[in-house]
Amino acid sequence: MILHGYWRSSSSWRVRIGFALKELEYDYRAVHLVEEGGRQHAPEYRAKNPMRQVPMLEWEENGQWITLTQSLAILEFLEELRPQPPLLPANRVHRARARELAEIINAGTQPLQNLAVIQKLKNELGVDARVWSREWIARGLQGYEALAERYAGTYSVGDEVTLADLCLVPQLYNARRFDVDLSVFPTILGIEERCLKLDAFVVSHPDHQPDAR
Repeated sequence: MILHGYWRSSSSWRVRIGFALKELEYDYRAVHLVEEGGRQHAPEYRAKNPMRQVPMLEWEENGQWITLTQSLAILEFLEELRPQPPLLPANRVHRARARELAEIINAGTQPLQNLAVIQKLKNELGVDARVWSREWIARGLQGYEALAERYAGTYSVGDEVTLADLCLVPQLYNARRFDVDLSVFPTILGIEERCLKLDAFVVSHPDHQPDAR
């Protein structure tokens, strides 16, 4: 399998964590999101991924090459490919809660502070993109913190790593880049601390990627 990603992309980091937890191997292809106007806009990449985003997974199956985009879709594919260790709890309520928390980040927070939005705000609308990003990141983390206070054990939902944690930790990394005050989120900071002691989170960390700068 080939994983196209960018070292500092939080969506790419989610998928790298999933690969590491599942102990699945992949070839990494870096897609620089800034150089040359953003290599995700190159015709050959856009032909495979019309959204011009990372991550993108490619693999060969029955003699045909298959592409899959969007981080949560990729992670659920990995879950079906190798069910152990599970990213989604067996209990249906806990499973729904893991998806709920994941979507707070995936749909309600990260898209409002990703590179394409920041570039549009800064270059075309004259908006202070850092201030904008801080507001939406803080709001998302406030929601996550409130629910994690109800759901968390060792990790976001109970005592096992779930899909929610794979979304949370990269978002906290982004939050620090935008100088968000994280001191008001003790529950999720505790979850992050415990996650970052796990090998899967360490080896997948942006700083440890071949294209890190």
